[in-house]
Amino acid sequence: MSNTIENTESYLSRKYPLETLKKILAPRAQWKPFPTAGDRAGWEGLPEAVRQAHIRAGETALTRAWPHLEASNYLQYARNGNRDQYEKPYFARRDILGALVIAECVEGKGRFLDGVTNALWSICEESSWVLPAHIGAQQAGFGLPDTAEPVVDLFDGETAAHVAWTAYLLGDQLQTVSPLIMPRVLRELQLRILTPNLERDDFWWMGFGPRKVNNWNPWVNSNWLACALLMEQDEERRAAAVYKILRSLDRFLVPYPKDGGCDEGPGYWSRAGASLYDNLELLLNGTAGQLDEFGNELVCEIGRYVYRAHIAGKFYLNFADASSVLTPEPTLIYTYGKRIADARMQGFGAWLAEEAGLIEKGIFPARITPRDIAPSLGRVLPGLFTLAELAQQPAAPPLVRDVFLPEIQVMVARDHDGSTQGLYVAAKGGHNDESHNHNDVGNFVTYIDGKPVLVDVGVETYTRKTFSAQRYEIWTMQSAYHSLPTINGVMQAPGEAFAAHDVQYAATEDSVRFSLDIAAAYPAQAQLKSWQRTLTLERGRQLLVADAYEMAAKPAELTLSLMTPCQVDDSQPGLLVLSPAPLVNGLTSGAGKVSYDPVVFSVRVEEISINDARLASTWGQRLCRLLFVAKDPQASGAWQIRVSA
Repeated sequence: MSNTIENTESYLSRKYPLETLKKILAPRAQWKPFPTAGDRAGWEGLPEAVRQAHIRAGETALTRAWPHLEASNYLQYARNGNRDQYEKPYFARRDILGALVIAECVEGKGRFLDGVTNALWSICEESSWVLPAHIGAQQAGFGLPDTAEPVVDLFDGETAAHVAWTAYLLGDQLQTVSPLIMPRVLRELQLRILTPNLERDDFWWMGFGPRKVNNWNPWVNSNWLACALLMEQDEERRAAAVYKILRSLDRFLVPYPKDGGCDEGPGYWSRAGASLYDNLELLLNGTAGQLDEFGNELVCEIGRYVYRAHIAGKFYLNFADASSVLTPEPTLIYTYGKRIADARMQGFGAWLAEEAGLIEKGIFPARITPRDIAPSLGRVLPGLFTLAELAQQPAAPPLVRDVFLPEIQVMVARDHDGSTQGLYVAAKGGHNDESHNHNDVGNFVTYIDGKPVLVDVGVETYTRKTFSAQRYEIWTMQSAYHSLPTINGVMQAPGEAFAAHDVQYAATEDSVRFSLDIAAAYPAQAQLKSWQRTLTLERGRQLLVADAYEMAAKPAELTLSLMTPCQVDDSQPGLLVLSPAPLVNGLTSGAGKVSYDPVVFSVRVEEISINDARLASTWGQRLCRLLFVAKDPQASGAWQIRVSA
């Protein structure tokens, strides 16, 4: 069968029907994806520095106070929208368990078994593994979880897989602690994920209803798949679960942009495209290579997106809710690149490992912990058994010169291939109903010498408001805080109809040109007939931003916004001098110049204080909004600004 994905609702489920799965799935009792704790040769074969680092991480975990989960903190989300008070101790519990599990597997002396038992038993006693922000899927709505109606969200699945991998790795040892532990674990997995997912079709992330799916689909499915393959005792139910997972994954994979672009941004790629990889890797392994989709071109393109979105260092292209500062998982990116035979992606993974301190010139530092490799056991395990190989790989970020993703309408261009020096520009078209959408059709960012100059702000810490009808009351979501015009106070509107038209792209050795009409991204009250935006990168010289518009009537006010983390000197008419400003963790902004016509514009510089922890973790304590105000706006007109080093 051809390795292309046709425009149909079924691909994986048609290619691998239930009867085929029953024949090719390895029986649960025979499936050994990684060494269990009893396989001492497997664990003792890890690099000694890695083993000792994880033993020390386990010793630290033993000394940590066990975090309490309180009903009143669970209720905080329903009461005031706060997520952190419950989520922080919730995730800390899982980190402790993961560190103890790996330490016991590495050392193999039983020293960490009581700690594992305490953590595992306590997690099994939690009323729900679903986060307060997601419990609204139950009939009772938001508030405390209804233990009579188990629902499945991202972290119910993530926790279930954490528990399943623990049971797989340490099942025999836990039996010596108490013969009641494993039956309890199996009951909890059936109750919380295996049975509800098999019996219900109404969880939106499955894709069987009208709502579009996003990263939830492959993320939850990957954890459900791990639980089914590892822990489902009934082989008929096990095969049925895998088949339903394939049907659900089809809802994610078939409509996915054929250019591999993730409209949720690179931060969400780690749980969108990378979780698709997790599924495909489990399926490959669980069928002894008979279910292999890594030769599929769409799967390859989805993988490549992550390095195409890399700007420089820790900076990534961050349209939508993604952050501009990321720390992707090196071993996952390396193994994805290996599966799709992409040497640049493999080199990127090796480079990320060096940047993260997992590897130092082919050796292993003594401070590695499970969390340094990945946040979940399902990714820690392949990462651990890949480190030695990864240390031998040539390391380099691809730093691709030119990228155009025509389906999500994102372009990237830089002065030099393989180098962060000079100008970097990225821009987007698309529409305003993308996953994790901001109203940002026509938005662009600029970096100079690998550092941010004109930026996409990103998103604040998630609260109840973030995914509510009030989403676009949040300033970071509004077009007025992106590199976009505002007409008579009217900003872009949310919805798929508010979209770019006539998108054009062309690249040569000397320049890159990206143009689009963004008028339709604004509601009727903006009275726009057209707004043609053209960005031209003249390599080695400048970025030219040219806007030409036509309106039904003369506007009273017309402004253009740009966002910058730089210090701003506006003392010279027609020129804004942007100089480096400190960000966080030793990072700084870039430096550059923005030239404009002082006859056309007056300019205001508005400093925005940042009090939100998530934004502050990227930009520090402040950002500046550069507000270009047209002095005499007409019903039609044109202007230009130039960005240079």
